[in-house]
Amino acid sequence: MEVLQSALPYVQIVLAVLLIIAVLMQRTGASLGGAFGADNFSSGFHTRRGLEKTLFQGTIILGILFALTAFINLIIS
Repeated sequence: MEVLQSALPYVQIVLAVLLIIAVLMQRTGASLGGAFGADNFSSGFHTRRGLEKTLFQGTIILGILFALTAFINLIIS
């Protein structure tokens, strides 16, 4: 149990860095005008294919893993 408790912060740091990289690598369909209320609905809807779909699903998995490690850290602390 002590090994898990000592290694868990390092696992969380690695997952956090990977999650940040995965989120920043995703292409956004919204331009700067969308931030100020411009009609940007048509550019936000597209089908994810190939690498974009894999990156999207990987981001979801990384988020779930990060949440699980945070929950486990809360329980064992």
